[in-house]
Amino acid sequence: VQLQLGGGLVQAGGFLRLSCAASGRTFSVYAMSWFRQAAGKEREFVAVISWSGGLTSYADSVKGRFTISRDNAKNTVSLQMNSLKPEDTAVYYCAAPSSSYVLSKRRSEYGYWGQGTLVTVSS
Repeated sequence: VQLQLGGGLVQAGGFLRLSCAASGRTFSVYAMSWFRQAAGKEREFVAVISWSGGLTSYADSVKGRFTISRDNAKNTVSLQMNSLKPEDTAVYYCAAPSSSYVLSKRRSEYGYWGQGTLVTVSS
């Protein structure tokens, strides 16, 4: 189970922080990612962090503005979103791969999903 917190409405240029709390499996052996889905579009990769937290990767569209982090002691992963743009408006999902020790940007690799949280950036 992955429970998401955060999200909401913010003006362009503002910031938001999303959090995701995982339970039911050994959190520290799974990479964690954030995906997003805008209305009428496919769900797309946003950011990934390795199981240890030592490796991160971002979509080009958010690089330099978003930061993914994790706390393995608390079984949580977060996404700090700064300098938000209207095009960042989407439902955001935290996700874990179906298998441990897999670091991937491919949606097909992910079998555990949060419930989604809406982020709306107004211009």
